[in-house]
Amino acid sequence: MELRFFEIYRNGDYLWLLAEGAGLSALLAVGGGLVGFLLAALLAACRFGKLPVLQHFAAGYVEFIRNTPLIVQLFFVAFGLPLLLGYRWPFWAHGLLALTLNFSAYFAEILRAGFANVPIGQIEAATALGIRRSLVFRKIIFPQAVAAMYPSLNSQFIFLFLTTGILAEIGVTDLTSAGLFIDSRTFRSFEVFITLTGLYILMALSFKAALNALNHRLFRWQTAK
Repeated sequence: MELRFFEIYRNGDYLWLLAEGAGLSALLAVGGGLVGFLLAALLAACRFGKLPVLQHFAAGYVEFIRNTPLIVQLFFVAFGLPLLLGYRWPFWAHGLLALTLNFSAYFAEILRAGFANVPIGQIEAATALGIRRSLVFRKIIFPQAVAAMYPSLNSQFIFLFLTTGILAEIGVTDLTSAGLFIDSRTFRSFEVFITLTGLYILMALSFKAALNALNHRLFRWQTAK
């Protein structure tokens, strides 16, 4: 079998298409991760709170998202919601919304586990001092939970980033979509998907290094233990 990678690399348009696709994949993953984390913090706070309605809503949302395939969520967001609500977004915006919803459910469950592991004595001591519950959550519970569960959040983000290739199914011009386009023009499927594999590995390792550096910067008091 003759490998002909040069049919990809010698074409500047193909290289630019791969670079654009990789950039869009990274941006969508980071955007979905950041917004998803904020939504996850809110969901975890609801489950940690004392209002049964919010607890049940957050629990139901998390279980629904975590027990349905991402591609079903993606198609519903891209084709179902616009039909129901009468709006039109570009494909990348639908992809970002689907990723945000998916990320938030997984992150919320990780954060909830982190909240549950914060020593109850610290919470009781803060309450005895008359500190408001909202302040206890922001200053005592949340930082410790995030620091303790950061490795799990990190791993979950990398895993979910690697699923972003499914966005090509709704027309998002991400890295996988770029590879499929090049494959349709060169008919060098093996070479194209080896290239995609290498790029995804490189991006995942880059994300991992960046997240580890962020961990050491934000949680020095935790990593110094």
